[in-house]
Amino acid sequence: MADDPKKTGLDRKLISLEEPHEVRSWTESLGVTEAQLREAVKAVGHSAEAVRKYLASEER
Repeated sequence: MADDPKKTGLDRKLISLEEPHEVRSWTESLGVTEAQLREAVKAVGHSAEAVRKYLASEER
């Protein structure tokens, strides 16, 4: 993942947990906690699409 928080494209298709600004951006975007985001990435990988599907299936 790129370190530049202004980059788009592939940066929005993959979730990086290595950069604090990316974790913050994804948690805000997806409306989840950091722990929930990390759990989802661990379960389905770094694909934003897969994480969204995982989180949607986990909603109550």
